[in-house]
Amino acid sequence: TVISFQNGVLKDQYLRAAFDGRQIMGGVGYVATTIESPGVIRQTGPMQRLLFGEFDGSRSERGQALLAACQAGGINAELSTDILREIWQKYVFLVGLSGTTTTMRKTIGPIRSHPQARAFLHDVMREVVAVGRAHGVALAEDHADAAMQRADGVAPDMTSSMHHDLDRGNPLEVRWLAGGVVELGQAKGVPTPLNRAIADILALHAQGASRG
Repeated sequence: TVISFQNGVLKDQYLRAAFDGRQIMGGVGYVATTIESPGVIRQTGPMQRLLFGEFDGSRSERGQALLAACQAGGINAELSTDILREIWQKYVFLVGLSGTTTTMRKTIGPIRSHPQARAFLHDVMREVVAVGRAHGVALAEDHADAAMQRADGVAPDMTSSMHHDLDRGNPLEVRWLAGGVVELGQAKGVPTPLNRAIADILALHAQGASRG
């Protein structure tokens, strides 16, 4: 069994290309971390939550076994019956947060307080929702509104790991965030001009300072 808790929605396409699709389960991770050194990821906050599940919505034996193992280890975990929607719900928020904080080089507080920046964030997330729905994901049409409520509820100094990576000259995951929205939008004929702008703006930084 293979589960990716990485960000984005393209990850499972890559896994299916490398493994038997029956081996793949979906996963979403919520944890605050930083790259301390190559191969060393340090947790920087108390948040830790894992969601995983079968893409057909079943509560499989392997899913229940993993849930029990997580709970025995003190990990806040949940076996989801709609893991694809869970993955996309995180994706909507993360694409908006990462794209705006990194291009604007500000934390979420100033962005959500400035009318133009706030509207940009909201519209970026609307594009992600439109793409997800075009691909058959069970996202509510107004899910971007719920994502904005979440953005309003977090600490004003919250930012994205991609923002930190830009400041440190590290490679960026924009290819799989805003860039993924553009790619998936093109596949369904859904326009994504704001995500395209984010991907293009950050293209020169995507490989990191040493390779740009």
